[in-house]
Amino acid sequence: MITTSVEPRGSRGADVELAALSAILVHGPVSRTELATRLAVSQSTMTRAVKPLIDRGLVQESSEALEGPGRPSRPLSGVPGGRTYVGAKLTGDEVIAVVTDMLAHELASKSGTLDSHDPEQVADVTAGLIRELIDPGELAYVGLSLGGSAVDGRTVDRAPFLGWRGTPLASMLEERLGVPVVIDNDVSALTAGEHWFGAARGLDDFAVVTIGAGVGLGLVRHGQVIRTRDSGLGLAGHIPLEGHGIPCAAGHRGCATAVLSIPSLEAQATVALRRPTAFSEILDLAREGDRACAEIVDGAARALGRLLALVADLAMVDVVVVGGDGIALLDAAEHDVRRQLRQDRDPDAHELELRIDHSDFTRWARGAATVAIQASLRGLLEDAES
Repeated sequence: MITTSVEPRGSRGADVELAALSAILVHGPVSRTELATRLAVSQSTMTRAVKPLIDRGLVQESSEALEGPGRPSRPLSGVPGGRTYVGAKLTGDEVIAVVTDMLAHELASKSGTLDSHDPEQVADVTAGLIRELIDPGELAYVGLSLGGSAVDGRTVDRAPFLGWRGTPLASMLEERLGVPVVIDNDVSALTAGEHWFGAARGLDDFAVVTIGAGVGLGLVRHGQVIRTRDSGLGLAGHIPLEGHGIPCAAGHRGCATAVLSIPSLEAQATVALRRPTAFSEILDLAREGDRACAEIVDGAARALGRLLALVADLAMVDVVVVGGDGIALLDAAEHDVRRQLRQDRDPDAHELELRIDHSDFTRWARGAATVAIQASLRGLLEDAES
């Protein structure tokens, strides 16, 4: 199972070092005092844990001291250079790869087309794309995300867009690249990226909602990305939003997938206009006053507002990051989305903060790189000790 951070266990030095390094990457620049408070250890324990991180070049002190009670302290942050990662996002027809440093800053990116869903050929394309970007010998780790599940971080248990079950993708890529590989669900990886380096950086509790080919939900509680054995099934897409709405492919009437996903919206417009109609055209025609498209957009806006209210109420979060290639729906009908959101919430509830992520699939690939960074940390500490 993939983990996003490690809590200190007792006074074991290696565990405290690992927890400190994770916290510095997420919250840095951060003082030793704040770190000690976050990790519930003494100041002296934190001082001992941080020193080897600085000595190994994983963490650096700021040149500017923080003033406050007691001695001035120099905040700590991660060192971006020295280690390089690749994150890759697989869709049904392409792979998007990005090279990053240890802070997930993008250094280079490239996409490639998938002409086949055969696992061997997909592995060939992915490995070839990575080789075009960087010499694998310079890589610390590779992370790959896809629409599906890989509970152990290595074998793709299920990937509907690719038609895979039980595919040992991590091993296949490791054979081609000679670099450790970790596999994750794409929404979980995106959530990890938003948590460590993105729109929700440093927050201990928030949700991510994505709309696009499907509807995705990610959740961070107490600083941990929530992953279960059903992660990757797209369970949020089965949430009922419109009692008399159209059914999805699984027969769920008015569910999130049926009323929010791009393929469903395009299918509705195609029936209404009697010709193939792309998502972008639906939005354009709705703005121009086309009645059929306006009704489709209005219905989707209400559904999105209702979904956001449900997520906030059930997960009990104050912040939701909204993204995906269907985010233009929110841009086109934000007033209607927010109105439905307010109507479905308790009138005394705190206003939900929406953080909109307009980035493309490169951000999803950076999320996969974040998972690779997280997976590499213990090994980095062990290598530095040996």
